[in-house]
Amino acid sequence: MQGLMQDFPLTVESIFRRGTSYFSGSRVVTRTAGATERTSFGELGAETRRLAHALDHLGLSADARIGSFAWNTARHLALYFAVPGTGRILHTVNIRYFPEHVRYSIDHAEDEALFVDASLVHLLEPHLPHLRCVRHIVVMDDGGATGPLPDDSRIISWEALLGGADEADLSERVRDENRAAALCYTTGTTGNPKGVLYSHRSIWLHANAGVSAAGTAVTDRDVVMPVVPMFHAMAWGLPYTAFQAGAGLVMPGPDLSPTGVLELMSRERVTYSAGVPTIWMGALPLLDRYDLSSLDRIVAGGSAVPVSLSEGYRAALGFPITQAWGMTEVSPIGSLARLRADMDDLGEEAGARWRATAGLPLHGVQARIVDAGTGAELPWDDTRRGELEVRGPWIARQYYRREGEGDQLSPDGWLRTGDVAAISPLGFIRLVDRTKDLVKSGGEWISSVDLENAIMAHPAVAEAAVIAVPHPRWMERPLACVVVKHGHELGRQDVLDFLGERLERWQVPDDVVFLDRIPKTSVGKFNKVTLRDRFAGHVLPTG
Repeated sequence: MQGLMQDFPLTVESIFRRGTSYFSGSRVVTRTAGATERTSFGELGAETRRLAHALDHLGLSADARIGSFAWNTARHLALYFAVPGTGRILHTVNIRYFPEHVRYSIDHAEDEALFVDASLVHLLEPHLPHLRCVRHIVVMDDGGATGPLPDDSRIISWEALLGGADEADLSERVRDENRAAALCYTTGTTGNPKGVLYSHRSIWLHANAGVSAAGTAVTDRDVVMPVVPMFHAMAWGLPYTAFQAGAGLVMPGPDLSPTGVLELMSRERVTYSAGVPTIWMGALPLLDRYDLSSLDRIVAGGSAVPVSLSEGYRAALGFPITQAWGMTEVSPIGSLARLRADMDDLGEEAGARWRATAGLPLHGVQARIVDAGTGAELPWDDTRRGELEVRGPWIARQYYRREGEGDQLSPDGWLRTGDVAAISPLGFIRLVDRTKDLVKSGGEWISSVDLENAIMAHPAVAEAAVIAVPHPRWMERPLACVVVKHGHELGRQDVLDFLGERLERWQVPDDVVFLDRIPKTSVGKFNKVTLRDRFAGHVLPTG
């Protein structure tokens, strides 16, 4: 027997309609290269509908992929709604990709149009003659143009495109919630990036988790600032979550420096923000220079949040950073490290340790760990370690245009994440490492994440990354790459002695190298591929 409930499609347009109908006065603030622009959900809604009308008259196919090459701005936000609202697919191109990956992703997606910020045209210009499918290039003036536009007949300005456009009616344009809505490519540190094709349904469900009390609990009382770029995993779904809740949005544009982020947070009275740990590491020493009294939560993800970083924010602002785990294939947030009610009596030190885990899966996400050799599911005892696998309604089941390739899915359909983890009896996921980042020393596995957390606890350390280097006897041993805080002094033996008091002897790295900065990936994670290449021939001390 079937239930007798209405069949109402979960679409991006329904998120847009709720935001513009119930919260038309909610604000959207964009800091451009030279000014601050202010609009409202209602005004942005009208511009979005004009944009949709313009898209309908460009001669694009019904399921056209439309690329964006842009910072976090209100115009980019309009694309987030107008493109899927017309039944087409928004492809957010990662502006920090290697040039060959930019061109590959645009070609692989077969983008028919590209929307690019004026300040980024110079990055896109070398690719223009080679983009075989792109028929229209729309330049959005963000106040940061670096020179004359290329001589290309496909180029038109945003103002010219929307100049004579009426407001399109987006209601019920998309009736199938499983229709594709957005396309994001993985960072592609090895090989070409892989496309993850989100549906309207997956975006709606992920956004709805964000407004729940068990998620990030966003409401119309919040002012949300996505520091995570809109070109990476849909800004972790924050634009859609904010519209679902009616929360104000503050878009930081191109200035993601610690001072730029904190000044904007202070001025616009931001309550909630999210970004990778390296952003918050850089901001930590500057917190006392700004009035951040409105801020009450920060989510960090993309890589492990050191306990020292999270607790540093608790000491400075009165609340710790909340760690999230996810990946592009998971829309991207899969879990949050928020303590359960039955963990309230743990004490500060134990609470801090649990907050440094990947936390509890969001409702809608199921997680398990499996033995790498047998595929057997392992118990939740916080001791046994295996590969983390997840499944749920906003998790990818295959990559775009790569049917039958790779082994990303288990035989029974769970996503293989590539993370090694343990799960506690209460369901908290504790990431041990990425499978490719574990150090295999003799017969023991050493977690680079655990080592990095331990090193970051040293008061003179700004950043730390650990990689495996070859060893003639033990196969691999850990090498610590350390950035010292400005104004501090630190030597190799200082680091080793500090770790020797906290770790087993066999876990302590064999050597320490000091760097001015640790290389980052396109989304701000530590780039261990670059570090491994750089130190592939590093000779470890003997004795």
